[in-house]
Amino acid sequence: MTIVRFAPSPTGYLHIGNARPALLNALFARRTGGRFLLRLDDTDAERSTEAFAEAIREDLVWLGIEPDLFARQSDRKAQHDAAADRLRAAGRLYPCYETQDELERRRRRQLGRGQPPIYDRAALKLTAEERAALEAEGRRPHWRFLLEARTVTWDDLVRGPAHVDCASLSDPVLIRADGTYLYTLPSVVDDADLGITHVIRGEDHVTNTGVQVQIFEALGAPVPVFGHHNLLTTAEGEGLSKRLGHLSLRGLREAGYEPAAVRSLAVLTGSAEAVRAVPDLDTLAGLIDLAEISRAPARFDTAELDGLNARLVHAMPYTEAADRLAELGIPADRAEAFWLAVRANLTRVAEAADWWRVVAGPVEPVLTEPAVIAAALETLPPEPFGPETWKAWTSEIRMRTGAKGRGLFMPLRLALTGLEHGPDLAGLLPLIGRDRAAKRIAGEAA
Repeated sequence: MTIVRFAPSPTGYLHIGNARPALLNALFARRTGGRFLLRLDDTDAERSTEAFAEAIREDLVWLGIEPDLFARQSDRKAQHDAAADRLRAAGRLYPCYETQDELERRRRRQLGRGQPPIYDRAALKLTAEERAALEAEGRRPHWRFLLEARTVTWDDLVRGPAHVDCASLSDPVLIRADGTYLYTLPSVVDDADLGITHVIRGEDHVTNTGVQVQIFEALGAPVPVFGHHNLLTTAEGEGLSKRLGHLSLRGLREAGYEPAAVRSLAVLTGSAEAVRAVPDLDTLAGLIDLAEISRAPARFDTAELDGLNARLVHAMPYTEAADRLAELGIPADRAEAFWLAVRANLTRVAEAADWWRVVAGPVEPVLTEPAVIAAALETLPPEPFGPETWKAWTSEIRMRTGAKGRGLFMPLRLALTGLEHGPDLAGLLPLIGRDRAAKRIAGEAA
């Protein structure tokens, strides 16, 4: 069975750039009948918090993603330690004692000589006595993985044939001097132990893949299938990070965007499919072919998100909007007629509250075209108002004044709503009611 994973660190809120791999993995699992694992890579004890962990879960649920499996890296330290011991025993994990300053000076010398700034494996030349002397000084080793000087190749789900020349890389540090793990080893151990079959992640991990394939092999673990998709940027081409709060999933949710609009743009932009509002996950999963994703960065434009969101809201049935309208304080007995009258003028559902204030008042009327206003007041029909009231009323005003088009409708809109634009007044007028309509046309705030 296909098993994929999304493995964020709970050190901040998810942003739209994180939503892309989360969705691509979840959709791949849905399309292949597989399972989706949420794994919290929380080995950074200083920065990881339970509040951020809970926020990640909430954001995924909002996107429509319900993980089939859940794991925390912090619960698996014994497995990481066992893997490290196996690598040490195999001679693939070795201790190094250089400080950051010493490594930086060495890199500068290499660059000055026109050499690649990769680690020179000086630690491998230390004798047991020299290592003991360094530890007696108080130095504690960090541990590097000994890369084989070969090219690692794989068939990438997105990029096709891919390779990394590991001879051009420094042996990566897997364990810090304080004994804590960097991302690389726990990720491999957990992927192997949890049966991950496909690793779908951003193209910024391509070099990591060359290293991790060697670690999988050194541990005798099956190597998963890899896919490296293009990254999302802002509309201006800026890379995404947790500091861009307005593009956090929490920020987008609080701004009133529909999860389907966010999903659609996060997944379809930079793919072979035209960007459009796709309301359900099954349809979206059927549209995504990883092999057809562009190699160029994909720009996430909030103006485009507004358009997608508006299309979803315009087509939203009342049954889907009802609970949210109730939260906005719109009376249940009038909510359906109100929703059908205003939804075509909304970008986000929450904007309905503004139009309810126009309906319920008070509104400061703006009076123009005295002849039209006078005729409107004289011919205002008795209640009950219905769907045909607006047409019958404006026809009578036209006959009396000769006004038509904008000259007829704009003075009435300004008087009834105080605004130059808005929903079709045929739908709003029955909601405003005769009493308020008469007062507004007479120039009273109502």
